[in-house]
Amino acid sequence: MSDDLNFVQRARREKLDALAARGIQPFAYSFDRTHTLAEAHGLQPEGQSEEGHVVRVAGRIVAWRAHGKTTFAHIADDTGKLQLYFKKDLLGDQAYADLDLYDIGDVIGVAGPLFRTRTGEVTVRAVESHMLAKSLRPLPFGKEETVDGVTVRHSGFSDPEQRYRQRYADLAVHPEVRALFRARSTMTTEIRRGLEDLGYLEVETPVLQPQYGGALARPFMTHHNALDMPLFLRIADELYLKRLIVGGFDRVYEIGHDFRNEGIDRTHNPEFTMLEFYEAYADYTVMMERVESLVVRAAHAVRSVWSPPTAHGAVEHGTDGVPDFTPPFPRIQWVPSLNAALGADSMALDDAALRERAKRIGVEKVETLSRPKLLDEMFQALVESTLETPTFVVDYPVELSPLAKPKRGNPALTERFELFARGRELANAFSELNDPIDQRRRFEGQARLRAAGDEEASGVDEDYLRAMEYGMPPMGGVGIGLDRLFMYLTNTANIRDVILFPTLRPE
Repeated sequence: MSDDLNFVQRARREKLDALAARGIQPFAYSFDRTHTLAEAHGLQPEGQSEEGHVVRVAGRIVAWRAHGKTTFAHIADDTGKLQLYFKKDLLGDQAYADLDLYDIGDVIGVAGPLFRTRTGEVTVRAVESHMLAKSLRPLPFGKEETVDGVTVRHSGFSDPEQRYRQRYADLAVHPEVRALFRARSTMTTEIRRGLEDLGYLEVETPVLQPQYGGALARPFMTHHNALDMPLFLRIADELYLKRLIVGGFDRVYEIGHDFRNEGIDRTHNPEFTMLEFYEAYADYTVMMERVESLVVRAAHAVRSVWSPPTAHGAVEHGTDGVPDFTPPFPRIQWVPSLNAALGADSMALDDAALRERAKRIGVEKVETLSRPKLLDEMFQALVESTLETPTFVVDYPVELSPLAKPKRGNPALTERFELFARGRELANAFSELNDPIDQRRRFEGQARLRAAGDEEASGVDEDYLRAMEYGMPPMGGVGIGLDRLFMYLTNTANIRDVILFPTLRPE
């Protein structure tokens, strides 16, 4: 036995040895479960005092109360909790004695008839009990109490850093966290359904790419030994999805992980989930309607399955914590809104004047930023951070949008929009550039910025240009960060709370 084990862990290892000595397998292969706990609970009608259905149920022990020749316990699974009743006379001396080797946190299987106690609680009268997985490390369960008929939970696992690192334990002891991630899955399913209702085809494109692109971001780089070539983890799905439009798919989408080798904060994780979808023959005005529709559907889906927890961890049923949307969302223009906030014509300022203004409003490291990046940082500080309700910002400067078509009537701008809410970007979309000559010029401009030290700029993607030269239909394209969208819908402040396993420093 390791010297690193504490007293409780040592005691559980001793019980493990005792189980083996009694011929009890402490880590089972399977268990013939007939019902989930919620299903079993629903089989016993209100007011029925006599025994009902015989069930075989399984779950993790979350409460244990031994009283001589009788023991009450609660087990929990993904659907809820159920009470168990063990009686020595019914189980037999040896089987009942084996219960002394059980601990809170163990996973067990039980068989027996259902009945209701004098207080009306649905309970299994155990005639069989099976150890399925012995818990060698105690889970940090908190305490529960009932206050004015409401169950109040006091967490035994409140340190956020440890909860992120040990998400398995966080989920095991916090049903409200499981409910949150179940709501996220429901949101994603509804978004898929919405796109498929519009005739979009779900596809998969490469995560490892020989040339990254589709966004302005610093990539992760790796090396493929057999091919002896560098590869990049994708920063966006865009360029491959647009190749599929050239290939004849008119509407495509992908939900997948992108990777950006950048800072970590409350709204950024290096690995994140993106939805991108592209539609031939559409422009950015059509895509605004698509985004409004999907956001409304996503909000409805989350609202249907989730309510915000109270300060004590209990779920606050009957409250509407998810925003309600009424399209169309407000629309503002990028340049006029920045100029109004800045009190000057941002496009007319020379580089020195622009850097001076940026310093004044708190932009960091202005000397190292390219002009497009400076403008973007200033917009984030002065405009983006002030947008609380869902708002479309439209018509971005061409310097900030290397893949968007010029705006009709004003080639200094592009047909691009972003959706912001609570100061966060939720969606980004273009009337996609389909002129390969113009695209080459923009790629080359990005390559010059990259050569000058801008690590977020991309290079020239010759294969993508070749695809465009075959003839790329006009199209609209959208990217939606699903992590941030879910953060907004659930009013979650930290992106780590909506990612099951966020990126963290080593312990």
